[in-house]
Amino acid sequence: MPPSFVHRITKYDPADRDASGCYTGAEDSVSDHGPVEAAYLAAIAAFAEDSGIERLEIREPSVTGFVHFGGEPSVEGHGLGGLFPADLTGYHDGAEVSLPVALELVRAMLRDQGAWCRLEVGDTFTVHVGWDQYVFVGSDRPCTDAVARTRALGLFPEPLTASPYAAEYDDTDETEVVEPAGEDFWARVRAELAARRTVLLGEAYVRNAARWHRLTPDNLDTVRTGLTPRALLSVWPDLTPDVAAVLAALPEEGDVEFVWEAQDGTISHAFVNKTEYEELAALVTDARAACALPLSLDECRPLLRATLPDSDGVLRARW
Repeated sequence: MPPSFVHRITKYDPADRDASGCYTGAEDSVSDHGPVEAAYLAAIAAFAEDSGIERLEIREPSVTGFVHFGGEPSVEGHGLGGLFPADLTGYHDGAEVSLPVALELVRAMLRDQGAWCRLEVGDTFTVHVGWDQYVFVGSDRPCTDAVARTRALGLFPEPLTASPYAAEYDDTDETEVVEPAGEDFWARVRAELAARRTVLLGEAYVRNAARWHRLTPDNLDTVRTGLTPRALLSVWPDLTPDVAAVLAALPEEGDVEFVWEAQDGTISHAFVNKTEYEELAALVTDARAACALPLSLDECRPLLRATLPDSDGVLRARW
């Protein structure tokens, strides 16, 4: 169950809304990177204090993909620099962070710097950042002191029945990955390796970001040990050494994910379309193997796909 008391926190005076609820005032829809932004963070901190919250869980984290919809330009590191290492270790579904780190995540989201996530404490507390500086805070307590503090900060806390960014589940969604990557999954991976000797493993560790591994019977256990908690895994046929043939077969329409291995064994990937094929060809001149994977749901059919469960065997990731 979601928290019972939800407030929408904005810098937009309700008096400046039209009959349909749209804001018609003069406030800008991007962060001021200054006192108003600081007021948002202070308000969230006040709600957390009223709720007895000191740590929050990162849920459904994402970073900027090959399309960025933010109101401000994305920045290197997705706004996570100083919070997490460059490889984003520690930024994954289910990771716990302190309230100060959570507030810095909110700051990055207010600035549209590329990172986005839900911040939750079970069914007792939530923070969601939406478009245009709309922040939604939910608690299992009324947080009357926090509401008063938010008003004193010059912001407008408005009660709602629910956050529009609350996690939703649709049991009829056939694209939802529900299989846990348990021992049955790894047994099937070993069976594929027995037949093919090498397969390609995609490790989506946050939304819009992935690592790629060429699996063999010899390195499977080592790769498996290093996978990010709750990662979405997909197994594909191995890269082909005929890189020229892969380039020649790229589609005339649509985007593809091009995966290639450099001479030093490093595996990289890029999302490309027809307008970028020439640049891609120059980039992969020395590649020793490659493949092109479709992005459309109708065509994206890996050999296997599953999500890493938690150490207790329970699948809690939301992909």
